[in-house]
Order: sequence, then structure tokens, then C-alpha cells
Amino acid sequence: MAGKTVTRADLSEAVYQKVGLSRTESAELVERVLAEICDSLAAGETVKLSSFGSFVVRSKGERVGRNPKTGVEVPIDPRRVMVFKPSNVLKAYINGETVERED
Repeated sequence: MAGKTVTRADLSEAVYQKVGLSRTESAELVERVLAEICDSLAAGETVKLSSFGSFVVRSKGERVGRNPKTGVEVPIDPRRVMVFKPSNVLKAYINGETVERED
């Protein structure tokens, strides 16, 4: 099940080859897009990419956890977590089905 991991460099190279920007411009474009996504998520905004999915920030409250080795209860601090929800189009694509893209 383990496959190739796509890196920033891979994304930049794909932009370079398919869009025709220089390698430097392609790398800068990828960095700016990722930075904008990160900034939006840090601000608590949902990032929705049509036909791909949504990145959602959720707040988790404080709770009590347990050390599985000793059984001692430990408080787990409240925190924010990011969740990815794939679109139906992406789910269908991954499963080899054809679905009209949302726009």
C-alpha cells in the first residue's frame, strides 16, 4: 500500500512541466499557495478546494487520558486539530469511478 510520497519539489516540477513557468517561478508559486493555505488554517478558516476536498480546523476540549503502561490518568490539554474531508469527486477518482467534476 505504501507508494511514492509527493513532495514540494515534485509539485514544483509538475507546475514547471505543465504550465511552462520557470523552475524558480514554479517553486515560488507552490510555496505561495501552501503558505496561503497554512495562513488560512491558522486563522481558523476552512479551506475548500473544489473537486478535491476541504481542510477544516476543529477545536478539541480538555479531556482525561490514561497512560496505557501505568494506568495513571493524565489531563490532555485543549487543542486545535486539522481534518481533511475529501470531496465525492476525489473519492470516486481514487476508487476508479467516473464522476463529473464540481466547479
